[in-house]
Order: sequence, then structure tokens, then C-alpha cells
Amino acid sequence: MSWISACRLDDIEQEGVIRFDHGGRTYAVYRSPEDEVFCTDGLCSHEAIHLADGLVMDYEIECPKHSGAFDYRTGTPRRPPACKSLNTYQAKIEAGEVLLAIPA
Repeated sequence: MSWISACRLDDIEQEGVIRFDHGGRTYAVYRSPEDEVFCTDGLCSHEAIHLADGLVMDYEIECPKHSGAFDYRTGTPRRPPACKSLNTYQAKIEAGEVLLAIPA
């Protein structure tokens, strides 16, 4: 597995999210309240809206269009109209860099 540098940890606010585009796909990269990092598909599974424009609270991302929500650690829908899980990807921090294991 190869790791791709997405950003610096400081680029993401605590309890925040940023958009990361790579290989023709969009991802959402999250920083938890405990300074852990997570990565999911970047588009809501309900209506393909960029999740990086949504609101992060604790371990949940709220879609900015219809207020559906997901647990960004697992991709599991938490509130309708979101009903299909997001794909999740491994993420880690090394020397202040956020690294992702995403498909080439």
C-alpha cells in the first residue's frame, strides 16, 4: 500500500474537514477532537454534494444540502436522508503531514 500526502495537520482545524482531490476523485479529510485524522469519500452518498462544505461536530459530518449526517470514522449514515455508507480510507499523521491510503 502506498501513502499519499494530503496536507499538513495544521491545515485542518480541530473538529474540521478539508477537501482533497486526487486521481479524478474527491475525498474529505477530517481532524477529530482528539487530533486523529480520518478520510471518507468527498461526496455525500445521497446527492453528490461536497462534504467538505458541511459541518463537523464531534465524529459526525453533516451534509450542507439536506442535513443528512455520517459518522466519519466508519462512513455509517447517522441521519436521513443519508442512507448509504461512505467509503472510508486509512489516514495517519507522520511528522505533521496527513497521509492517506487511497486508490491510485
